[in-house]
Amino acid sequence: MTAKSGREIPPFGDRREGRIGLLGGSFNPAHEGHLHLSREALKRLGLDEVWWLVSPQNPLKSAADMAPLTDRLAGARKMAADPRIKVTDLERRLGTARTARTLGALTARFKRLRFVWLMGADNLAQMPQWWRWTQIFKASRVAVFDRSPYSYGALAGAAAKRFSWARVSQTVTLWHRKAPVWTYVAMRRHPASATAIRNAKKH
Repeated sequence: MTAKSGREIPPFGDRREGRIGLLGGSFNPAHEGHLHLSREALKRLGLDEVWWLVSPQNPLKSAADMAPLTDRLAGARKMAADPRIKVTDLERRLGTARTARTLGALTARFKRLRFVWLMGADNLAQMPQWWRWTQIFKASRVAVFDRSPYSYGALAGAAAKRFSWARVSQTVTLWHRKAPVWTYVAMRRHPASATAIRNAKKH
């Protein structure tokens, strides 16, 4: 980025430029899979930073099994062992529990930054369940990362079909076009799973 940045994201109105990957989720807990995807995104998409957007509460997940936000933020900061990865509670501070609203707020406040929404193939498969999900494609570039065994189904699913015309095969093309534009990134699968980690702690 064109200005020095520490562990925190730039303040609203900051005029620096850069390519920012956004990885949203519950991070319940953060794990090596999140770190693996983020490092692949930094390398493959030519990003300056990846911001982990730790959600106060995912509307599609039960609150009963959700650790407190402060605990999830602390765990994510411990896991994000890379100065280019910023862990933030932006959604809590913005009051945006929905991804479409979060992206709208970020693109409005950081006009000189270029964002790409990062997600695993499993999330692409369930994306039509998200609130105003088509607005996500219209608000930001999107990069979908391989996550077997979900990838084949996701690429044949409703979201991929709806925006098939906006898919590009070369990741560099993301930065040459305005949204909607998305790409699929094949990569080595990481076995880490938040669900498996929580289940292991119960036994």
